Amino acid sequence: MEYSAQGSAEAGTPECRAPGAARVPAQARAGDTALPAARGEHTHGERPVSGPRPGVQRSSVRGQVLDALRTALVTGELKPGEVHSAPVLGERFGVSATPVREAMQQLALEGAVEVVPNRGFRVVERGARELAELAEVRALIEVPVMLRLARTVPDERWAELRPLAEETVRAAAAGCPATYAESDRAFHQALLALSGNEQLVRIASDLHRRSQWPPVRQGRAYLVADAAEHMALLDALAAGDVDVVRGLVEEHFAGAR
Repeated sequence: MEYSAQGSAEAGTPECRAPGAARVPAQARAGDTALPAARGEHTHGERPVSGPRPGVQRSSVRGQVLDALRTALVTGELKPGEVHSAPVLGERFGVSATPVREAMQQLALEGAVEVVPNRGFRVVERGARELAELAEVRALIEVPVMLRLARTVPDERWAELRPLAEETVRAAAAGCPATYAESDRAFHQALLALSGNEQLVRIASDLHRRSQWPPVRQGRAYLVADAAEHMALLDALAAGDVDVVRGLVEEHFAGAR
């Protein structure tokens, strides 16, 4: 398993990686070669790592591990139902078990994995119903906010968001679900940030991240269509066309179910 998230939704894409989620190194610091198993976590049966990888700054190890794990969830490299131990994942990443365990604990808070006593962490199996419920909750939160913004935000503010929408189009064309997931979340965050409600942005971002895995739809055609809705939504928001905004946003979330 290659946690730089190599490969993509469609064959032919040379590499698929979320922005900022660079390869996790084989050697995060000099001398970090012995990686003892954590008490109670069994490591037998898991594949060993092979080959060196570039080093990184020590302070960024936990963040890079977390980014790499999130990317692996979105691309489907970490599959629902699989159990992984922090020591073995640490060996694959070339770091100690500690930053891996910390990253996994964060993912547990986000609902992506669950603790399995004496074994490690299991990737949560999420069904179609739960994904539909997440999409419904996102719509309940975001639709009324966007309708209010359509009535109150001046045209020039919408123009500021166009580069982010265009970035989702480029990411979709590349066909990489991890890259698209990050650009999609960045666009929605920036849009909702115009409300001035930081708690809203935080909650909506968490829901958005939860809705991005398991990767139900990874095809380039789906990503391209989803990104095109961002451009159409910006046009409708700038025009203050509330009816079109409502229809686009509801359709956008319906497509995520």
